[in-house]
Amino acid sequence: PFSNHNGGKLAFGPGGYLYIALGDGGSGGDPGNRAQNLNSYLGKMLRIDVRVADAHARGYQVPAGNPFVGGGGLPEIWSIGWRNPWKFSFDDVRGGTGALWVGDVGQSRFEEISYEPPATAGRNYGWRNREGLVVYDDSVPPAYLPLVDPALALDRGLAQSITGGYRYRGAAVAALQGRYVFGDFITGRVWSAAVSMTGQEATLVDVINHTADLGGALGNISSFGR
Repeated sequence: PFSNHNGGKLAFGPGGYLYIALGDGGSGGDPGNRAQNLNSYLGKMLRIDVRVADAHARGYQVPAGNPFVGGGGLPEIWSIGWRNPWKFSFDDVRGGTGALWVGDVGQSRFEEISYEPPATAGRNYGWRNREGLVVYDDSVPPAYLPLVDPALALDRGLAQSITGGYRYRGAAVAALQGRYVFGDFITGRVWSAAVSMTGQEATLVDVINHTADLGGALGNISSFGR
C-alpha cells in the first residue's frame, strides 16, 4: 500500500523450500497493523514449494509443515511480526545448524537481528506491538503469544537500516569463525558478533565494529554474498 517495506529477499532453505521475506507494506508504524494480520501476506516470512510440474495452475504448493495449513491464517505464512526483514540467511554450510538469521529494520529506536532455530514454524517476532525489547504500539493485541525476543537489538545511534548477513563458517579468517557478520545501509558500518546459545535460542554477544578494518564506511550496504 505504500512505497517502502516491500520484498526483502528470496532464498531456498532447508528441504528445498522457497522462503519469501515481505515487509509490512510501508509508511511508518504499520498503520494497517498488517504484520499481525494472519490474513495478510505483509510483514511475514512465507514458505512455499515450487517443485511442481510446469503445468501446475498456481506454480507452487504449500508444504505440509507450514503452521496455518489447517486454517487460522494464510497457508503460505511461515512466521509473522516482521517490519522490514532486509536480508536473511540460513546457517547451512560447513557444519552449520540450518538456523535462520534475519535482519529486521527498525522504526525509531532499535534495529534487530532475529534468530530462528531449525524447522521452527509459526513464530511471532513482535512488530508492531514491540520494537526491539520495548513496547511500540499495543493498542491492538498481537495475533498470538509469545513474542520472540531479537537475538540483538542495536540502538539507532549505531545503526539506522540494518542489513542482515551470514554466520561465517569459512577458514580464511580464523577470527570470524562461527561469528555472525552484518552491516548497515545508512551508516556503511560492518560488525560481527559471537553466538551464545541457551537451549535452542541464540543471542548475539561480543559485538565488534570492523568498519575501520575495512577502510572506513562502505556506503550503502544493501546485501551480503557468500
